[in-house]
Amino acid sequence: MAQHFHQEYMAVPPVTRTYTTACVLTTIAVQLDILSPFQLYFNQSLIWKKYQVWRLFTNFTFFGTIGFNFVFNMIFTYRYCRMLEEGSFRGRTADFIMMFLFGGVLMTIIACFVNLVFLGQAFTIMLVYIWAKRNPYIRMNFFGMLNFNAPYLPWVLFGFSLLLDNSVIVDLMGIAVGHVYFYLEDVLPNIEGGVKILKTPRLLKLLFDEGEDEYGEVPDDTRPGGYNWGEDVREQQQPAEQQPEQGDHPHQD
Repeated sequence: MAQHFHQEYMAVPPVTRTYTTACVLTTIAVQLDILSPFQLYFNQSLIWKKYQVWRLFTNFTFFGTIGFNFVFNMIFTYRYCRMLEEGSFRGRTADFIMMFLFGGVLMTIIACFVNLVFLGQAFTIMLVYIWAKRNPYIRMNFFGMLNFNAPYLPWVLFGFSLLLDNSVIVDLMGIAVGHVYFYLEDVLPNIEGGVKILKTPRLLKLLFDEGEDEYGEVPDDTRPGGYNWGEDVREQQQPAEQQPEQGDHPHQD
């Protein structure tokens, strides 16, 4: 059984594996009182004056103590991170890491002006937004009640936050950063006279893209998922004779 778990774990693409593992281990460390949330949260003064630079990273890996919200967030983080890495970023690990860096830096800048100390949930919303925009024809089913196309998923989650009386600033930040990335990467270079602003450094490509594509394209029916609250439903008829892929939110107090 341990060997099977190890094989399944190593089958997860590297960036998804690394990020979700860091999130789980951080939460376990807090649960066991090895770490305190006060050592992890984003604090400008402690970062710049006390040189506690780890806070630039740890605030993205803590989703609260173990409970429903943590499990909910982890499912969405793992699911959409993996589908992006195995889908539109397949064989492009360096570009995927560049997306992580872009999103993390932009969110950190925004966090300097708003009262947010943990940015992991906003980062997950960003992943959901980018995946949804790149899979516009996939039909989603949310909790068995709502049916809609994938691009509406971030806004459905936004409404879900309102119903739960959670902070909507988190969702809005994730949506905004995701939209900026999508526009700069997918829209601007493809319009007349457009330019590609986001360019992955050659060093990242040399480090992460050489000899890639060991995972291959993952069949739709074996991709991570199977959750009733956000599973996707294929449309029987698609415009442009194109069959879609697969797909599904997070939340934290």
